[in-house]
Amino acid sequence: MEGAGYRPPTHGCRRGFTTRGPIPSVVFEKGGVYLHTSAKKHQDPDSLIAGVIRVVEKDNDVLLHWAPVEEAGDSTQIFFSKKDASGSDSCTSEEEPTFDPGYEPDWAVISTVRPRARRSEPTRGAEPSSPRGSWAFSVSLGELKSIRRSKPGLSWAYLVLVTQAGGSLPALHFHRGGTRALLRVLSRYLLLASSPQDSRLYLVFPHDSSALSSSFHQLQLFDQDSSNVVSRFLQDPYSTTFGGFSRVTNFFRGALQPHPEGASPDLPPPPEDEPEPGFEVISCVELGPRPAVERAPQVTEEEWARHVGPEGRLQQVPALKARIFSGGLSPGLRREAWKFLLGYLSWEGSAEEHKAHMRKKTDEYFRMKLQWKSVSPEQERRNSLLHGYRSLIERDVSRTDRTNKFYEGPQNPGLGLLSDILLTYCMYHFDLGYVQGMSDLLSPILYVIQNEVDAFWCFCGFMELVHGNFEESQETMKRQLGQLLLLLRVLDPPLCDFLDSQDSGSLCFCFRWLLIWFKREFPFPDVLRLWEVLWTGLPGPNLHLLVACAILDMERDTLMLSGFGSNEILKHINELTMKLSVEDVLTRAEALYRQLTACPELPHNVQEVLGLVPPAEPCSPSPSVSPLPLSPTRAPPAPPPPADTAAQPDSSLEILPEEEEEEEGANS
Repeated sequence: MEGAGYRPPTHGCRRGFTTRGPIPSVVFEKGGVYLHTSAKKHQDPDSLIAGVIRVVEKDNDVLLHWAPVEEAGDSTQIFFSKKDASGSDSCTSEEEPTFDPGYEPDWAVISTVRPRARRSEPTRGAEPSSPRGSWAFSVSLGELKSIRRSKPGLSWAYLVLVTQAGGSLPALHFHRGGTRALLRVLSRYLLLASSPQDSRLYLVFPHDSSALSSSFHQLQLFDQDSSNVVSRFLQDPYSTTFGGFSRVTNFFRGALQPHPEGASPDLPPPPEDEPEPGFEVISCVELGPRPAVERAPQVTEEEWARHVGPEGRLQQVPALKARIFSGGLSPGLRREAWKFLLGYLSWEGSAEEHKAHMRKKTDEYFRMKLQWKSVSPEQERRNSLLHGYRSLIERDVSRTDRTNKFYEGPQNPGLGLLSDILLTYCMYHFDLGYVQGMSDLLSPILYVIQNEVDAFWCFCGFMELVHGNFEESQETMKRQLGQLLLLLRVLDPPLCDFLDSQDSGSLCFCFRWLLIWFKREFPFPDVLRLWEVLWTGLPGPNLHLLVACAILDMERDTLMLSGFGSNEILKHINELTMKLSVEDVLTRAEALYRQLTACPELPHNVQEVLGLVPPAEPCSPSPSVSPLPLSPTRAPPAPPPPADTAAQPDSSLEILPEEEEEEEGANS
C-alpha cells in the first residue's frame, strides 16, 4: 500500500507449495492495475508495480488474484484457462498447468496488529523472477469483508479490499480504468451493499440467504447491546467515542434482506474501449511549491493604542486583524481585544457606546441567571431537564483545567463562575442547552476576561461559531470532516490512500480536534494564541481545517513509514497531545493555504471551503462521510421516535447504484 505501510511478507507465509488440480477459469482480467509502494507524494517509476487483476473460478471457490507484470512482459508463472463463448475451458499453455492461488483457510500474520492475507505461491521449484513477484496475492471472495472505492477527481481510481480477518490488502490503482467492471463481476458472486452516508464503501455479503440471516441476527444482538455503549459513553465520552469509531451501530440493518431474485442487479457496462466518465478520467491537481511563511511578532498594547482614534473608535481594523492573525496578541492585551474578536463589542463603536452596551448586557445576563437561581430544590426535583444540566455541568467543571492555577483547589471560586455561566447559557440557548465539551471552550475565556458577565457574552460569541459542533444531529461535524478530507485529498493524495487502506479514511480520529478547536491538543498558553488567530476569520472561514491538515502533514511520514494500522493511527494521534508547537502548526497551516490558493486549477468545492467563492446552495442532505457513531454527551435523553414511524424499515443500505447515478455523483 502507498506509504510503505504494507510490505511483502518476510515470514509467516508458506512458500513453494503447489497442488495439481483442475484448470482454473479466468472470468475477468484487467491490466494496468498498479500497486503504489512509496510514501512520497509523487510516485517515481520504481515505486509503481504494474500488474494484472483476475477473477478466477477454481473447484468450488472463486478467487481474486493480482500478480505483477515483470520486466520481460510476462505476468508471473501461473497457468490459467479462460472461458470461451461456449463456456468451455481452454488452456493457455501446451504444458500441463499447475496452479495454486495460495488460498488457505488461515491467514499469515504479517504484523502483530493487522493480519494480512497470505500471498500467492510460485510454481514448484521456481523462484520469483523479480522481487516484485513477492507482492502477488490471492484471496477467496468469501473472505472479503468490505471494499472501498476512491473518491473521484483527484488521483487514479483505486479499490481497497478488507478481509474478514481484519487486514487490508494493498490498494489496487486502476491506471486504465476498470473499477466498475470489476465490481460488476464481483456482484455475480457477492451481494455488495453501499451506505448512502458513505457511497464509496461496499459491505460484502454472500448471496446465500442463510448467511444473510445470520448477519442480520448478529446485528440485532449488537443493537441490543447499544445501551451498554451509551452507559460507557456517559462515563467516559472521549474514550468511548474513539473506541466506537471502528464499530457500526445499526448502520445497515434495513438492507440485509436479499434481492428478490437472489442477486444484486448488475451495473450497465460502460464502453470497453473508453474510460469510465466522471470516475476513471482523473486529472490530478498539480500544486505549486509550498511557499515559505514566517510568523510576525505579537501585537503589543502600544501597537493596539495606535489604532484607537477619537472617541475611542478603532481605526484601520482590517490591518489590525491581519496583525493579530500573523502574530497573535500580547497577554496583557487579550482581556480587551478578545471582546472585539468574539463580537461582544463592536469594532466600529465608540467608548461611550461600548459602556452603554455593556450595561445593557449586564442586566440581561443577571435576568437570565435569576431564572435558574430562583428555582428551589423542590422545583428542580420536578424539572428533569434543569437537574440533568446541573449534574452534567458540575461533573464536567470539577475536572476542567484543574492543573491551571486559576482553577486549582477544591473551593476555587473560578469553578463556581464556570458553573454559573454554563447554567445561564442553558437559559440563553434553550434548544442547545449544555453539551459536554462546552466547559473546555469557556475555561480559557474566563481565565483571560476574569469577569463573569463579560466572559459569558464572549462565550456566547464563541458558541455562535461552533454551536453546530454540539448539535445532536452532528451534521456540522460530518460536514467539517468531509471538508477536511477534501482538503487533504488535494494536498496529499498518498496520505489519503494510506488512511483509506487502514480503515481510517473518514478521519474520525480528528473528531476531538474539530469539536473543541484543539483545546486538548496544545498547552494552555498555546490554546490562547491559536484561538485568537482563528477568531480573526483570516485568511478564510475554515482555517481550523487547515490547522488539522498541518498537523497531519507534520506526522505523515511517521504514520505512513511506520506501517500503522487503524488502532496505531488513533493511538499516535492521541499521543500528540501537548507535544505540538502552535507556532509551527500555524506557520504550516498558512503555507498550505497559500499553496492551495496559488493553484489556478483548484476545484470549485475546495475554493468554497477556503472561502474563495461563495458556497453553493446545498443539493444533497449530507456529505459523503462515514457516520459518527456517538454524539457528544447531552443531559436530556433523546425523544423516542413517533409510533407511526418506529416500525418502518430502516433503508440504511442500497445495492450497487446504477452507473448513471455514479456518474452524476462523481461529476458533482
